[in-house]
This record gives sequence, structure tokens and C-alpha cells, in this order.
Amino acid sequence: METKKLYYSDPFLREFTAAVLSCEEGKGGWSVVLDQTAFYPEGGGQPSDRGALDGVKVLDVREKDGVITHLCDAPLRAGTTVHGTLDWARRFDHMQQHSGEHICSGLICAQYGCDNVGFHLGAEVTTIDFNADISWEALLALEARANQYIYENHAIDIHFYRGAELDAVEYRSKKALAGDVRIVSFPGADCCACCGTHVAQSGQVGIVKFLSCQKFRDGVRIELLCGGRAYRYLSATWEQNLKIAQSLSAKPVESAAAVERTLSELGALKQRVARLEQASFDRLAAQNAGRGDVLLFEEEMSPDSVRKLCDAVAAVCGGRCAVFSGADGAWKYAMGQPGGDLRELTKAMNAALGGRGGGKPFFVQGSVSAGKEEILAFFAQKPATGCR
Repeated sequence: METKKLYYSDPFLREFTAAVLSCEEGKGGWSVVLDQTAFYPEGGGQPSDRGALDGVKVLDVREKDGVITHLCDAPLRAGTTVHGTLDWARRFDHMQQHSGEHICSGLICAQYGCDNVGFHLGAEVTTIDFNADISWEALLALEARANQYIYENHAIDIHFYRGAELDAVEYRSKKALAGDVRIVSFPGADCCACCGTHVAQSGQVGIVKFLSCQKFRDGVRIELLCGGRAYRYLSATWEQNLKIAQSLSAKPVESAAAVERTLSELGALKQRVARLEQASFDRLAAQNAGRGDVLLFEEEMSPDSVRKLCDAVAAVCGGRCAVFSGADGAWKYAMGQPGGDLRELTKAMNAALGGRGGGKPFFVQGSVSAGKEEILAFFAQKPATGCR
């Protein structure tokens, strides 16, 4: 006996009563079959509904051969009547996402003569795949058309067709269909075979917003948000943009220009700092010229700066140069000796000082977790490699 699908007769139905036909314990819970249900089973790229049956949680809903099975976290007695309650926020979100996808897919396929070859309604975003190359600029123009269609609040038409009636309908479908086929029509935007749940008027979608358009196989994959998801996303990005603008003493609509200006100023400062840093390294190198082995401790620097200082001093000291930057317990190091072989020393140092790192025979870089006194004691035990 096929389950009566209340979600088709009234997709806005939030509560219902039904008779329990069977209940069997299985993997992950109890499989409950009802004579009728408002719970949509997973299918057509749309996730299943959630909710409860007499307070028992519905964890998943699946359909096979017309019979809908509810996976529940507790048993329900066969022969009893139960009261079903949908997680309406989840259901309506899915209706908004799925309906918005129809509107966008219909407009895109009509303009590019392409096919929707993939659809997934995820927990955070909806993805749609098309077998056509679509630019981001063109997609934004289509987004504007889709939102205009939503604002016009068109009525959505959903009917089952078969045989000659079905042959007379022009609709999108990923495969050949027979028997009773459910056709969802968004007049002026889309007509598609679909088993999902949808809004009654296009205005109930609220808004659509494309997030990205990436190359995928022979076409593109688009990320899309609709309705409440789009509103929450745009609100969150607005809040972030407002904070950025305030921190840069700019108006929210001028934040991009303010960021560019700040990045330009930061780039100039970085170049100036790099020049001053190199001048400081050159002075240190001059002070240690011809000294043989050199051991330096510096304040926190980037790994690249540690390397540059080590290179500058090692080139003129006539021995081995080891530079440690940071503080006790967290030192970055660079060690160099032109023409030398530091592999055995590095291995011993890492073992003795809780370090990790390596490199070429004449230059190594890494970190140690020892204290300054431990580092000094380690090198005091090592024979000199150059004259002093």
C-alpha cells in the first residue's frame, strides 16, 4: 500500500494525524510506515523533512516503491493513530531554496540553451551545475532578472501529467519520464519535472543571491542562497563590512576603496621596514666580520627575516652563524656555514633542545622549545669551526 503524500496536496501543512501501519527496529532506529504523511522523503536533490510523531523524533525519511518510511528514535505501536509535527523552519527553508533554484535554472537554461546537470540542496548552500560556460558578470545580470521575477509574485502551478498530456508540455528533465509526471511551472521562468516541495507564490522565495561561479567539468558550478539563508548571509556580511568601514573611518559603501588605500599604505610601510631591517642586518654583519662562529639572539622576527640575518652574518664571519629569534620556550632558528656541513650538528641540536627543522648541508632552519641558557650551553660544548 502506497503512502498518501500530504505534502503534495498541501506543502504548507505543518501538522497531521496518521495511522501507524508498521514499526520495525533497524539500523539507527525504528522504521515506521504510516498510511499518510506530510514528511517529505529525501529525493530530487532535496533533503528529507524532520520533526516528530507523538513526540518521537523523526531522524530521516525515505521512499521506496511508493512507501514512505520514517526513521524514528523510539518505537510507535502499529495500529495506533499518531500526531505528526514538522520542523517547519527546515521545510520552509527547503521550499525557498528549491523554488529559487527553479527560477534561476529556468532563466539560465533558456538564455544559454544548456542543461541543469546537477543540483544539491545542502545544509548551508545550494549548488547547481550547468553544461555551459557562464561568466560571473552574466550571472549577476540573471540574478537581477530572477529577483525581479520574485518581486512580481507569480503564482506557481503544479500538476501531474501523463501520456499525450505530458507530450504536449515543454519541460526540463534530466531523463525520459513515463507514467504520472509531476510538472512544476514557474510561468515565464521555468517548467520542470520535479518531485520536491515548493512555495505557492514566487514572492515567498524572498530573494536569491549567487555566491560563486566556478569551472566544473564541461561547464560551471554555481553556489546559491535563497530566502532566509540569503537574508542572514547578507546581514552578516553587512555587519562585517560596517565594522571594517568604522575601523577605517569610512562610510560602509566606501569600505573597498578604504581597504585598497590602507593596503597601499601598508605595502609602502613594509618596504620601508624591509629596507631598515636589511640595513640593521648589514650593520650586525659588519660587526661580526671575521669573528668565526657567531651565536645571535634576537626579538621575534619572521622566519624570512631570521634567514636574511643569518645569511648576512654567515657570509662574512668566517665560521658558523646561528641566529635564534623569539623567547624562551619558543625560538625560531636559522644556521648557516658557507661550504660547511651542518647536518650532524642540526640533528644533535634538535634532539637536545626539543627542535625540529632542517635544510641543505650549509644552511638549516627550524625551531626549538628550549631556554636561552640551554642553547648557550649546547653551543659551548661544540668545537669552533672558524678563527676568532
